[in-house]
Amino acid sequence: MTAADTETGTDADPPRAAVIGGGVAGLTAATFLARAGLDTVVIDHGESILRRNAHLENVPGFPAGVNSRLFLDLLERQAERNGCLFEQGFVTAVEPGDDGFRLRIEADTEFDLAADYVIAASWADTAYLEPLEAVGLTERGSKTYVDTDDDGRTDLDGLYAAGRTAGAAHQTVVCAGDGADVALTLVHDSDVPFYHDWVAPDGYFTDRGREVPPGCEEIDEAERRRRERESMEVMAEAFAEAHPDEPTMHPSAADDE
Repeated sequence: MTAADTETGTDADPPRAAVIGGGVAGLTAATFLARAGLDTVVIDHGESILRRNAHLENVPGFPAGVNSRLFLDLLERQAERNGCLFEQGFVTAVEPGDDGFRLRIEADTEFDLAADYVIAASWADTAYLEPLEAVGLTERGSKTYVDTDDDGRTDLDGLYAAGRTAGAAHQTVVCAGDGADVALTLVHDSDVPFYHDWVAPDGYFTDRGREVPPGCEEIDEAERRRRERESMEVMAEAFAEAHPDEPTMHPSAADDE
């Protein structure tokens, strides 16, 4: 089942968040939203600017750098593993209403998707926001940025922006951090109970007479070791062979060939 097959939830269901853009900021935001318990869908047209990078050299945790396409694949796998749904296509319109938003998506066919919250993280396409008078857009040269406050909120309630779309620096780790920060802003603005995303050792809270806070988890030693082994296996498989895809070129460079 895809996100388009379902409507926003009843009072018993978690709110739905739609993330427009499957790049670093969008995928990081989606992972944080899903792990906080929101019903999360990523709308992706499949051409993150990161795929143009030859080799990432400045991402924490990779002393010799990492293939940028592999890094993006792992971000997508992480989002999917944590419960995110994916829709392929271009968002052509975002329509606010009394019960949230309707997103018009153009793929093989056109369809609508309902969401309670939206994060715009699609660099550098903001045309779908231009009809929204409440959303400020700033042009800088050939680029258009979405105006937000310091926490990623736009002037339209329920609509947020993250990453390069919101003017974050053109660096992978910065956009990832901005995506996480804006996602947590959305979580705290929603009705979803949340403390922070933390997997703690067994007894960290409960042995002190505290309940495990929302968004946290306690695991025993056996489960910790199982997860560690699994993470090692996943990463060993991911890095077993060179990534098959080559960097894509900037469209202007491709046109010159």
